[in-house]
Amino acid sequence: MKHPTGIVITLLAMFLLSQLIGIFVLKNYIDTEETEKTGVLTYKELPSGIERPELNPKYSFIFITTAILAGTAILLLIIKFKKILLWKLWYMASTFATLGIAWAAFMPARIAWAIAFAAAAIKVFKSNFIIHNLTELFIYSGLAAIFVPVMNILSATILLLIISAYDMFAVWKSGHMVAIAKFQMHSNIFAGIAIPKTGTKTQQQGRTTPDRQKKTAESSLAIVGGGDMGFPILFAGTVMASYGFQKASIIPVFATLGLLALFLISKKGKFYPAMPFISAGCFVGYGIVLLAGVI
Repeated sequence: MKHPTGIVITLLAMFLLSQLIGIFVLKNYIDTEETEKTGVLTYKELPSGIERPELNPKYSFIFITTAILAGTAILLLIIKFKKILLWKLWYMASTFATLGIAWAAFMPARIAWAIAFAAAAIKVFKSNFIIHNLTELFIYSGLAAIFVPVMNILSATILLLIISAYDMFAVWKSGHMVAIAKFQMHSNIFAGIAIPKTGTKTQQQGRTTPDRQKKTAESSLAIVGGGDMGFPILFAGTVMASYGFQKASIIPVFATLGLLALFLISKKGKFYPAMPFISAGCFVGYGIVLLAGVI
């Protein structure tokens, strides 16, 4: 395996927890009273007047894919011109927005926004693995609260297929996803779970050259990317909309097993696209949901 067993178990546990939190947040955004009254699944509005995009659920994957490609292009420009501060500010703003939306499912919006701002500021300007990973557990729930209500299972399935193919291209062919991951680690602002494998004492003390520091940062972290966490939540959320929370909880389990399969075959010093494995797990889980409905 690419990482030590203990680190792999930690990554898998955090990944699974993020998925379960994601669909739990979505469950809390369902307007139960209105749904029971009309018989049509209805979601609560987002906090502070934030509006979801008006999309046809059948074709929402087109909008999301376009937004991802546009965001990637902007990030690549930031990397090219080495605008690390701009990346940090962008990341802080998105962290603040998604955390606020996620936490507003459980508390008054004003309190949620205040805590989200503090957490985002600490996350970006005070490097701390505990704060970083705790917030990562909720960030993608906020995204799901925005997009799942304008999706269905078909569009989520197509999105997983597109992202899986794109992930393979971006890692194995163009390599730009690897460049993005390295840039994020070098800037100490990484979208996704990041677990230190070795101490970074020398790096923190500044006793190494910049090149050495970069190499140390890349080799001392075990990571699961933000997209790898976010997209399966979108899929599980659409399954929950049709089959309920309990059955949808199967999806995170099999998505985690897909990630485990990747870890088992991965080798040190190499980068791998995680989405094909995670997507395969999602589809197997969905198959079991369908099978359980037949039985």
